[in-house]
Amino acid sequence: MVTPIHAIMHSTAVKKNADRNMLASHVGLSEEVFSKVLSDALVTERLVEIEGRYLLTPSGQMIVHSEYSRFYAHIRTDQTFVDAYKKFEYINTDLKLLITQWQTVELADKLISNDHSDADYDNQIIDKIGNLHERYQPILEIMTTLLPRLSFYQDKLMEALEKAEDGEVQWVSDARLESYHTIWFEMHEDLLRVLGRVREE
Repeated sequence: MVTPIHAIMHSTAVKKNADRNMLASHVGLSEEVFSKVLSDALVTERLVEIEGRYLLTPSGQMIVHSEYSRFYAHIRTDQTFVDAYKKFEYINTDLKLLITQWQTVELADKLISNDHSDADYDNQIIDKIGNLHERYQPILEIMTTLLPRLSFYQDKLMEALEKAEDGEVQWVSDARLESYHTIWFEMHEDLLRVLGRVREE
């Protein structure tokens, strides 16, 4: 069973520069337990707080990395989970392409930054992300059944997608928000750490 302090360190590793509320939401511990364990992690110098944001210290990074194989051995050997993850990677490739299309437009045979002045173009990409989300939902449901805390991503992705579909286009990929792309990137990082994989550049 994952310990509370590992859960907090893992969340810090995945979310990177998260504030207290973001960490608490991701970890899903009671407020009392979260506060105590977060304080302990700071005292033991596994985490450091800088201007309200939390980071792993070098020793914290070593500790959390060394614990994954112990806490997630059952997931790494569960073929159903591994097969679902492989399907996720195919969809991840499609999402990366869509985000590239979201961030750039073609003009005179050159790609330039998308200033989002063309609502029709943006809506087409958002529709494609919505279709991709529908493809991904059954895969996430399989993984969530085996690793329930992944439901955090299920909720956040839907929230971001609905806001984007309602015209708040910043919720597609703005790194300052828990946008669709931001949450997807964090979910990918989470899965890589759990399974002991590395991100393909």
